[in-house]
Amino acid sequence: MLAQMLAPAAVLVAWSLVMLMWTAGTRFPAMAKSGMDLKNAAPGGRGQDLEGVLPDKVNWKSHNYAHLMEQPTIFYPTVIIIAMMGAAAGDVLAAWIYVGLRIVHSLWQALVNVVAIRFMLFIASTLALAYLAYRAVALTLFADPGAL
Repeated sequence: MLAQMLAPAAVLVAWSLVMLMWTAGTRFPAMAKSGMDLKNAAPGGRGQDLEGVLPDKVNWKSHNYAHLMEQPTIFYPTVIIIAMMGAAAGDVLAAWIYVGLRIVHSLWQALVNVVAIRFMLFIASTLALAYLAYRAVALTLFADPGAL
């Protein structure tokens, strides 16, 4: 069950790269359209500096990419811990639910971005992650040292 437990994490990594490419693919043309000259830009600029400069719909992709670099950093080690300790079918299902909800959250934020719905998607994915965290703690804290 090792590969099945790690597969959702691999998919979320790939999805994060899709969001990065989508961010770049919308941001660079919007920057060019706004007349920004990247070759002569002041040093030390950050993505946050583009708030209010680029259209909101362009920035939404970047906001979501940043979100994918936040909470999923807890998901990845949790999945690895569970995979190492021996995942059950429910663990794999919870990991896929988390990833599926994060992908839906990304699409919602990047395309529609109604906060109330986005927040519900976030809460639902967080509940899946909380279950996974519980399982990681239970599998490690109550592990039989002789069985390892």
